[in-house]
Order: sequence, then C-alpha cells, then structure tokens
Amino acid sequence: MRFLGNIEAKTDAKGRAFLPATFRKVLQASGEESLIMRKDVFQPCLVLYPESVWNAQLDFLRQRLNRWNAKDQQIFRQFVSDVEILTLDGNGRFLIPKRYLKLADIEQEIKFIGMDDTIEIWSRRADDRPFMNSEEFGKALEAMGKEE
Repeated sequence: MRFLGNIEAKTDAKGRAFLPATFRKVLQASGEESLIMRKDVFQPCLVLYPESVWNAQLDFLRQRLNRWNAKDQQIFRQFVSDVEILTLDGNGRFLIPKRYLKLADIEQEIKFIGMDDTIEIWSRRADDRPFMNSEEFGKALEAMGKEE
C-alpha cells in the first residue's frame, strides 16, 4: 500500500472532505475499509492510517513499551486515546471533527500528502512548512548517500 502525491482540496461547512480518488483506489485495492485519524506527533497536521497500518504501529509500539512501567503506559495511552475511526461514505467523504480542524489549524483549504503507508492532511495556509527548501533537500539526500 503506497500513497503518493500532493493533492489540494477543500472541506465543506460541516468539516467533511473527499478522500482523493487516487488514495481511495489504493485503499480499495488493499481491501481496507476504515481509516484511523490522529494529530501528528511532531507537526501541525493530521495523519490517516489504514486500519492494518495502524494495527502494525500499535503492535510495534506495544513491543517497545513495558506495560509495567508508568511512563511507558502514559506514552501508549496518549498515542492510542486521541484518535478517530473514520469510514468513508458512498461518495468517498469523511468528517474531520472540529477539534481536529483546530489542532491542525485547518479552516477550509487543505492539502493531502501521500506518505507511503499513511496520508497527511495539512492546512494549505501552512505554505511549504511540510517541505524542506530544494537546497536543504538536496544536501540531506547527499548526506544520506555518504552514510552508505
């Protein structure tokens, strides 16, 4: 399952958005029916996880955290508690609850960014915040090549 691309869209007055058709096709081909949405841990955007990807993330996190450690339990609780389970309607729309719109500073204009096995939703007002400038990007890739 690979979500690729950068697609601009809008939410309606109720906060509903159409999942871009290219992303819907990937979901359907994978047999996925629901998505899990949560605020990104690091950035002011929302992340959509297909259910199987979300479950793999939870398994990975659970393996790394000790159930009998109070701090580890807080980390796990925080990660899993503030999520929404989304199902697309017959038209491919889903509702972004108002508190999530606020968390990601989204008004109406949004940008879907395919991030391999997840999809990010950004406010279009974020301009180029999700991206490095081209010089920075080139240097980062070059540095990765030197590490091999």
